[in-house]
Amino acid sequence: MNDQELREDLAAAYRLIALFGMSDLIYTHLSVRRPGDGNRFLVNPYGWLFEEITASSLVEVDADGQPAQPLSFPVNPAGFVIHSAIHRARHDAACVMHTHTLAGMAVAAQTQGILPLNQISMEFTNHVAFHAYEGIAADDNLGERERLVRDLGAHPAMILENHGLLTVGTTVAEAFYRMYYLEQACRIQIAAQSTGVPLSLPGAATLERTHAQFANEPDKGRLAWTALRRKLDREQPDYRH
Repeated sequence: MNDQELREDLAAAYRLIALFGMSDLIYTHLSVRRPGDGNRFLVNPYGWLFEEITASSLVEVDADGQPAQPLSFPVNPAGFVIHSAIHRARHDAACVMHTHTLAGMAVAAQTQGILPLNQISMEFTNHVAFHAYEGIAADDNLGERERLVRDLGAHPAMILENHGLLTVGTTVAEAFYRMYYLEQACRIQIAAQSTGVPLSLPGAATLERTHAQFANEPDKGRLAWTALRRKLDREQPDYRH
């Protein structure tokens, strides 16, 4: 994938995060590693709404979140602490997504993580990492980067306790697929818990089988991503510019 294609994919992800109600004003990041060996990444300019992001507006930064070109809008290096830690440690994590959603933050305030309440949830049950809250991730004075990497391990997703959600992927499409369905699992959980009735939880063997079925899917969201790109091409074609 060349640089323009990568920019369009990431810009599409920003638009879709906004479209599906997963943005937080101008805060949080989606980042992707650029092609080549320069250890450079694309992120949003700080101060832009996710619905405003275009391919050309994305900013190239180094592993510390410092911009690689003159800017008319700033970059938020503090917000890149979480991303930089994971990009550096996980070479398969070409794309990292982090959100602050109502459902995600509500589940992040619970101690048990994702409950297996639905087959969507079962893809994640026991396969989501946890990272304890240490305050706003504004710097690395206390070595939080190392603990983030340790806690994530080889998992594809993580709940940042008292904070929000995080997913990684080898592509933007894969990371978005995981974030979309992790968010759905959280929404299902909050909705089910709000009924106040006892919750139905399947047994361990069913959970294992269901997770294995999800793991054997070769697509990992590529078909859905292609369809979502077509939707944006119809409704918000300026994201490509």
